[in-house]
Amino acid sequence: MPPETRPSMPERVNVLLIGGGGREHALAWRLRQSPRLGRLWIDPDSNAGLRAIGTPCTEPISKPAMFRLNRWCDKEEIGLVVIGPEAPLADGWADDLATETRLVFGPGKAAARLEADKAWAKEIMRSASVPTAEGRIFKDRSPAIAYAMSREEGCVVKASGLAAGKGVIVCRTPEEAVEAVQMIMGDPERRTQGSFGAAGDTIVIEELLQGQEMSVLALVDGRSIWVLDPCQDHKQVGEGDIGPNTGGMGAYCPTPLATPEMMSRIERDVLVPTIDGLRREGITFRGVLYAGLMLTSGGPKVLEYNCRFGDPECQPLMARLQGDLLEVLWATAAGQLDSLESGLGSDPRTACCVVLCSAGYPGSITKGHEITGIEAAEAEAGPGEAVIVFHSGTSVDDRDRVVTAGGRVISVPALAADLAAAQDLANRAAARIEFAGAFFRRDIGSRVMNPIS
Repeated sequence: MPPETRPSMPERVNVLLIGGGGREHALAWRLRQSPRLGRLWIDPDSNAGLRAIGTPCTEPISKPAMFRLNRWCDKEEIGLVVIGPEAPLADGWADDLATETRLVFGPGKAAARLEADKAWAKEIMRSASVPTAEGRIFKDRSPAIAYAMSREEGCVVKASGLAAGKGVIVCRTPEEAVEAVQMIMGDPERRTQGSFGAAGDTIVIEELLQGQEMSVLALVDGRSIWVLDPCQDHKQVGEGDIGPNTGGMGAYCPTPLATPEMMSRIERDVLVPTIDGLRREGITFRGVLYAGLMLTSGGPKVLEYNCRFGDPECQPLMARLQGDLLEVLWATAAGQLDSLESGLGSDPRTACCVVLCSAGYPGSITKGHEITGIEAAEAEAGPGEAVIVFHSGTSVDDRDRVVTAGGRVISVPALAADLAAAQDLANRAAARIEFAGAFFRRDIGSRVMNPIS
């Protein structure tokens, strides 16, 4: 609905938070600090940390149950729905749950295609003259393999659809590129299916950009853009950025890579043209626009877009955030960001977040291992410091123990005076948390502290 017809924010707002991982625990933790929060309802499949601070929704949260969920939202007077993960956004849940009296934070299905369809996103960027890696789109395996074999330089092979952050493969040789195409699209000769299912029916093969990566997230209400402090994510499973991609092994915020001049350039050349490009397609974007960027010698170039808070970027962002998150999310969903008298500030300290994972991640894992040491981790902070523990893949067993329930288990953001101190504190705190097979990267942030020449 037009912004002028949207309801003003009531004194108390009941919120339904969809998603049950580390990103959602961080959002819930910050939402609970709003004096305007009424009741916080959470996904019934949420982790142990979320269940400690929210009330599970009594209806199943799924596309087939959408009619029942809408009726439940009416009964419980839900004023704002916050959708965390990418899959429900891509499936159009924001369109399904929005009413004249109920707002949804998160883009509709048409806008979420920017993340759900990398091939289409590439076309939007080209039409809007957004700087991005040169690439070609393939729907058939044979021409993709022929193109991969013809390249003399490294490339990146991407599943076009949603692949939980794992559908991007960096290839240094033509042989590696061919293997990536076969892995994503399948290999009839070997009778293998694509590793990411329908997400890999279309692929994008791009040039391999060189430089430092940076994540820039912005709140977008359809008209106004509010850029948040930039982060740097660490995707590879191993220290020194080796091994396969994961959903994210850690992130820190802010990054010294983002000078004021660089941020102005990104807003002018990347964020604004993308939103305008969507508008020319008749698409209004409301929610979080996440630009994954490579800072090349020729300037920042877009690697990919996400349409929600990143995980684990959300955790250090929420750790540093100052202000009423509920008011800002409401204003974003209502198209009223420019009407806020006070907005979001940031703690001057640096936040470094490490992610503890189960043995075998990002491959097969075992679940049900008891987790200990969470209180000891939070107590690791000294004067002027802070440690927060967010649950990701956890649950509570029949003996009332917190146990592992996923590949990424716990996120530990630490706040300290500078990045080196925050990294050290995060590592010390993470080491206090124990479960069978636990591991984490100890070099989150080292790319900028010890750059490779």
